[in-house]
Amino acid sequence: MSEFSEAVYTAVRRIPRGCVATYGQVAEAIGRPRAARYVGFALHNNPNPGMGDHATPCHRVVFKNGSLAPGFGFGGPEVQRRMLEAEGVTFVDESHVDLARHRVKTLLER
Repeated sequence: MSEFSEAVYTAVRRIPRGCVATYGQVAEAIGRPRAARYVGFALHNNPNPGMGDHATPCHRVVFKNGSLAPGFGFGGPEVQRRMLEAEGVTFVDESHVDLARHRVKTLLER
């Protein structure tokens, strides 16, 4: 696994249950603010997806407008939506998370 991917997974594991972050937020958190697209590539290859305690919850990462990933690598956007709803995330329409309510403020080390 690359150093970049590991940094992405570490940042994504900081997203609390019931919250989301954007690809850009993740990129910024790892010090690569122009690498949002590469964050997506790394998450598509996530070796430990899911909602468990030791998983990397890539379903919590959305586009900057709150939309779901059309190529969500672990079952498509319908599965991503179900996983987010199971955590209490609400939507403003069929494919956009309510960012005003659920977007994390920061992913910086706590």
